[in-house]
Amino acid sequence: MLVRGDPIYIRSSIHSSGKGLISILNVAHIIGSKQFDQAALGELFASAKEMENITLQGGSNLLAGKIMCSLFFEASTRTRFSFESAMHRLGGSVIGTENAAQFSSAIKGETLEDTIRVVSGYCDLIVMRHTEVGAAQRAAAVSTVPIVNAGDGSGEHPTQALLDLFTIQKELGRIDGIHIAMIGDLTYGRTVHSLSYLLSNYKDVKITFIAPDNAVIPQGVKQFLDEKGINYEETSDLTKAAETVDVFYQTRIQKERFPSLEEYNKASGQYIIDRQLLDHMKEEALILHPLPRAGEIHADVDTDPRAAYFRQAQNGLYMRMAIIEQCLRAK
Repeated sequence: MLVRGDPIYIRSSIHSSGKGLISILNVAHIIGSKQFDQAALGELFASAKEMENITLQGGSNLLAGKIMCSLFFEASTRTRFSFESAMHRLGGSVIGTENAAQFSSAIKGETLEDTIRVVSGYCDLIVMRHTEVGAAQRAAAVSTVPIVNAGDGSGEHPTQALLDLFTIQKELGRIDGIHIAMIGDLTYGRTVHSLSYLLSNYKDVKITFIAPDNAVIPQGVKQFLDEKGINYEETSDLTKAAETVDVFYQTRIQKERFPSLEEYNKASGQYIIDRQLLDHMKEEALILHPLPRAGEIHADVDTDPRAAYFRQAQNGLYMRMAIIEQCLRAK
């Protein structure tokens, strides 16, 4: 077990007064991707790499005595488990529920604000997923402990985007100059929105958006990219795009977010990564997916070295360890 003071902890500090954390009520929160600049991202990546080393060495008691509340109003596997595992590997404890919509006082009509006011008195950090856009901001406005946004409806999912970007840096050795294709449900895909915002911190990035007609990237995201001078395009030809793309960011068509089954059926199954598409990709290309998948990447792609989505999921543990440690150190 590693403790504070071991050589692995000798590094530059990220404070709540700097970029990367939003301070509300003198408490540091992670609400959205726009709050990060390139310097903060670089330090967070370095911290995530250290957390990988900590994990390989058996964990740490750095956060012994600290309690994280896992407050999920919407289903999750990877995000919830990786946050909870991250807290345990840092020596902390976890309380919470995987279905706060049913197994909390929300079912009795309690407001989100009242829930947060109460729960923040029981823990040192709240990791929250909610069905409503803006819920994390509402929680942060009343919480006395850090709030980490683990997804708010179709809005943002900043910690997923942080681990995605960390994976790109780790796999390709660079982020500047990459050509990334974002594919699938771009309207409701909060991971795509957050990743687009983070990529605006880097030079010579090109984004190709590929989506069904009823699931295109929102105008607000495009406006943000325009303001930041990011080069992007929208196309329907995945095969042609594959020839020049460095990173394929495939996403699931999210049945639960479409307004009707008819609209979902219109979007479903249009863009699939299979063995045939691999033949059109660059040899050093990278295939990512925030998971879960639902047929949009064939299982026979899994053995291709370019398929990095399970390595990506593993990186989520290290990034979330870094996020937890940063929030609690700044508290």
